[in-house]
Amino acid sequence: MRFRHPDGSTVHLAYCTNVHPAESLDGVLAQLRDHCEPVRRRLGRDRLGIGLWLAGDAARTLVSDPSALRGLRAELDRRGLEVVTLNGFPYEGFGAEEVKYRVYKPDWADPERLDHTTALARVLAVLLPDDVTEGSISTLPLAWRTADDAARAERARTALRTLAARLDALAELTGRSIRVGLEPEPGCTVETTGDAIAPLTAIAHDRIGICVDTCHLATSFEDPHTALDALTRSRVPVVKSQLSAALHAEHPHLPEVREALAAFAEPRFLHQTRTLTAAGLRGTDDLPQALKGDTLPDTAPWRAHFHVPLHATPAAPLTSTLPVLRAALTRLVGGPHPLTRHLEVETYTWQALPPELRPRARAQLADGIAAELALARDLLTDLGLKELP
Repeated sequence: MRFRHPDGSTVHLAYCTNVHPAESLDGVLAQLRDHCEPVRRRLGRDRLGIGLWLAGDAARTLVSDPSALRGLRAELDRRGLEVVTLNGFPYEGFGAEEVKYRVYKPDWADPERLDHTTALARVLAVLLPDDVTEGSISTLPLAWRTADDAARAERARTALRTLAARLDALAELTGRSIRVGLEPEPGCTVETTGDAIAPLTAIAHDRIGICVDTCHLATSFEDPHTALDALTRSRVPVVKSQLSAALHAEHPHLPEVREALAAFAEPRFLHQTRTLTAAGLRGTDDLPQALKGDTLPDTAPWRAHFHVPLHATPAAPLTSTLPVLRAALTRLVGGPHPLTRHLEVETYTWQALPPELRPRARAQLADGIAAELALARDLLTDLGLKELP
């Protein structure tokens, strides 16, 4: 979906296909048919943006086989779909029964991360619509915190500098500018937008910036205006933003709140949980850990890294951090010029929701994704953007 900003530029809205994880190119083609096109039809659109997730095997196939890449581009066109952004954070296995810490491998100290991201950039340069010259890729925020040391941190910085040089060469060759954004996430080396400023200013390259995920922002109790103002002052480019909402518990000491939270504790993904105390941010790596006894202080609200559907507020006594998303979007695209032109709805946890909330069929999932995109569309038009055909 495309929108005209009051300054005349085009803002793109997509939804991320990591909600339909596919490891192979055949799987990607099937998801376009079975999921993405039905969502487009529900929205009554001739064209729908998708934030494509390509696993390592699929990316390697596309880079090594130009005919396969042309075939993917043709299939996107045939189904009324377009791609201006890729989710390059998970490398493989995102559809596994247990993802948890595996999603942080390989990290930026591992050469495979650089090779994979380079492959994604080459693929995206071909997939971009004919009238679009800029693409974006979100990626792992360096590493999970326990995998970080001085030597690995230096290898990660070197890899990102090498990536920047490769992106420059790709732009010169193709005329397509691809940018990559580190996506701060709780528990990682770069947990917050503030953590991103030092490494990104050290690299100091306009093709390497930040991806602001509004669920992660909220989970770490960051104020959107403060965070985005700091990025602007530091001249850190906002490459893209993922529109998502976290789980919020206002009174975690209450038994009924603990019971409601426990329904969201599931074995597939990590749901880092945080609370803001007078001494600063405190947290656990996963929601079950937070629910054990007095592991986490419960005198202030808790937020859990669980991407809840944007349009469906959890039942009381829980809520979502949709207000944080609204505030962030106001700052991202509500000003005289957008801070980013690539927005991506990223609710990958539909099948991890409590059983009674999960879609029971493809049609229900398509309905839910379309409803999320419709909400995001309304937020954008309320900010003065005009939806384009």
